[in-house]
Amino acid sequence: MAVTGNGDAANKPSCVFEVLSAVDSDTGGARIGRLAVQGRKELNTPDFLAVSSRGVVPHLTPDVLASHTQFSGVHMALEDYIEKTGNGKKQPPILSCGGNSSPLHAFTAMPSKFMSLLTPRRTPAVSAPVANSKTSIALFTSTGFQPLTNADYIAAIRTLKPDIAVALGDIPYGVKAGAKRTAKMGDRTEQWLSELLGSKIGEQAVFASILPIDFNRQAEYIDYLLDEAASDIAGLAFYDSNLITEIPAATSISNLPRLSLDEPSSPHHILRQISLGMDIFTVPFIGFATDGGIALTFRFPQPFPDDFDQVAEGTTAASLGIDMWMPSHATSLLPFTKDCACYACTFHHRAYVQHLLSAKEMLGWILLQIHNHHTMSCFFASIRESIARGTFDEDCLAFARAYESELPEKSGQGPRARGYHFKTEGPGESKKNKAAWGDLGSEEKAAVVDSALAPDDGAHELENKGFAEVAE
Repeated sequence: MAVTGNGDAANKPSCVFEVLSAVDSDTGGARIGRLAVQGRKELNTPDFLAVSSRGVVPHLTPDVLASHTQFSGVHMALEDYIEKTGNGKKQPPILSCGGNSSPLHAFTAMPSKFMSLLTPRRTPAVSAPVANSKTSIALFTSTGFQPLTNADYIAAIRTLKPDIAVALGDIPYGVKAGAKRTAKMGDRTEQWLSELLGSKIGEQAVFASILPIDFNRQAEYIDYLLDEAASDIAGLAFYDSNLITEIPAATSISNLPRLSLDEPSSPHHILRQISLGMDIFTVPFIGFATDGGIALTFRFPQPFPDDFDQVAEGTTAASLGIDMWMPSHATSLLPFTKDCACYACTFHHRAYVQHLLSAKEMLGWILLQIHNHHTMSCFFASIRESIARGTFDEDCLAFARAYESELPEKSGQGPRARGYHFKTEGPGESKKNKAAWGDLGSEEKAAVVDSALAPDDGAHELENKGFAEVAE
């Protein structure tokens, strides 16, 4: 079955999704699909989209993306590109670019083969100090929080022309919505989606937001999707994957592609979402692992025998990753994982990467990011093979037995934290970045002063040559 986004007069869909194989197409469950966007690399699902920050996949330049990654698309957030306006300030530069079939690709220098997904907020998003209003949501830009109206979001979509745009949703990040708030969320989200679909933005593919609240509290909104918007939307964006099971089966929206925006914390979480029927993922923990100096090492459905060199003491479970800050890697000539075909494992070894991290050389994080994205691509490829074989449930059990439940904790300091990702919590808050040096205590200061004043051997000789007077 093919599902399309908005069509033009010639009925040429810009986004087509096909369910190729499913455990049970009527009741849901793990499934294989293909998402095709005109002019872009096809996305075979289940699979993931890389998460960007300020228009780039962290640590990876566009040429590295094109040459050494296997994913098909990139998640981008509008709040990364806009700043506070008004008081004579010009509009953000990205909204001034034009004359290109894909301004978002051109502005970010993203290779044309990757599809672009535009959302209002990052993943993960920083909680805003004020609630969303009837006409706008709060964004965290590089110059602080500001409201984004639905009209402005629609205008940005029209200007940037992303391959897929996620409709504005009344999402309460970081807080639990009360009864009064949830009563408004469905109505607002329905209104914003209706305005977006009615704005006549050509063949733009739009994913409707599914709110992270009880299904019954957004039942009217879901009915709107089923009865009125099904033919105009290209997919569903879930902020709570558990709601997949609540979507009525064998309906006009049951075969739409499903995007997860609820930030899985581990590969175990991803497997559970796939078992519910999720198709497309954003996986922030890839970047968290890279920043922490963690090389992801998991395979699906279970590790090779040689992978158990990272088994923790007292357990039989393999680690999901390797902490490259550990001194034990300083002399290791092994790759991150045996038989890994990524660029980092093919041409470099653990000792080299450990040295780069210790020296704070950014190449260390570049190699880790290449490897970690490759590991995730192989993970999803194996999942698709497992679903096709009909052994997905058994393989998930084998994976759960073989690996630890959580990613390892980092032991070293990552690259410099980016300030626009964090909100100030108040006075006395510790700094996100550790200082390269600190203030000396009184005893240390006195020792330094005494050492500086004490004459060294040969000091009088230097004085005779006119360099300085010796302090007696």
